[in-house]
Amino acid sequence: MTQIYYVVVLIIRSHHGEFELLMARRAEEKYMGGTWQLISGGLEPNETAWQGALREMREETELTPIEFYRLSTLTNFYRPDNDSLNTAPMFCAIVEENASVTINHEHSEFEWVDVYEADSKLMWPSDREALDELRSVILDNALAKEFMRIPLPLNL
Repeated sequence: MTQIYYVVVLIIRSHHGEFELLMARRAEEKYMGGTWQLISGGLEPNETAWQGALREMREETELTPIEFYRLSTLTNFYRPDNDSLNTAPMFCAIVEENASVTINHEHSEFEWVDVYEADSKLMWPSDREALDELRSVILDNALAKEFMRIPLPLNL
């Protein structure tokens, strides 16, 4: 069995006073093709998890965050097709309301979903846990929010 590390990013925006979560439909020829997912991807050698999250976000959506946070939720799962144990830290990226999404070849379409209605669209329990944490800590300005903030580098 191999260990694979990747990252998951919950991308949100404020839109007409409400928060929305970006979801992307996996291209049919990709692993789990046709399913709606959060933005995710594998880490490159010598890349930190937060750097990988920002890179995957840029590669898959061409978005750049104005605020960036780590979440305490992790996702772990086993893939029998390649006998791998997969572990991913999860992040929250807030983008400008009018930010333009350009999806890459890994996805066939995208949609913005109200963060308070997105639970039923998320396939995995850890995704729903991360969304709950995002709502209760980041959006509700809980005590831990500032300790979860990752200062953005100037060279994004």
